[in-house]
Amino acid sequence: MILLSEEEMDIVFSRWQAQNPAPASKLNYVNPFTLLVAVVLSAQATDKSVNIATEKLFQVADSPEKLLALGEENLIPYIQSIGLYKNKAKHLIGLSKKLLEDFKGQVPDNRDDLMSLPGVGRKTANVVLNVIFHQPTMPVDTHLLRISPKIGLAQGSTPEAVEKSLLERIPQKYLEHAHHWILLHGRYICTARNPKCQECLINDICKHNK
Repeated sequence: MILLSEEEMDIVFSRWQAQNPAPASKLNYVNPFTLLVAVVLSAQATDKSVNIATEKLFQVADSPEKLLALGEENLIPYIQSIGLYKNKAKHLIGLSKKLLEDFKGQVPDNRDDLMSLPGVGRKTANVVLNVIFHQPTMPVDTHLLRISPKIGLAQGSTPEAVEKSLLERIPQKYLEHAHHWILLHGRYICTARNPKCQECLINDICKHNK
């Protein structure tokens, strides 16, 4: 595998930054709790499908108290258009209960506490820490896992290995928004099928690793 040099890493992220200075999550949310709910729902689902479901859900349940009061049976109709909705309903009721019991209803600002919540894995915790608390975390989804080694941004074949490599290699000044830039690049340009290399901002630097 060929990795980008420090200078090339800086060029890649400076170009992405110039094109999109302040990328934001595509998930709709109104507060930290609703972002957490949306990210849990987004596992193996598209952001678009989650936003359609949460538009109505968040009108009636935008806090752990309200979601817990809604209950699992009444929650399911709101989210049954999303994959794995039965498990996700259990997780959302469980995490609402734990937030109220252990964290005074507030979304915690550290990974260990976030990952103690039902349905919250490392990637979900990292998204919340990055989007809500502006921490320089690296949520590695399928896009980051696939394209980071391909471009030469990072090495590794597992989410945690790629996360570690990205955090070590990306210049500090770009870290807050870095995962959004990589994700968007993988989603819209460096697609798994028929990547749009002619439209790519970094085609001249990309290592095109197989």
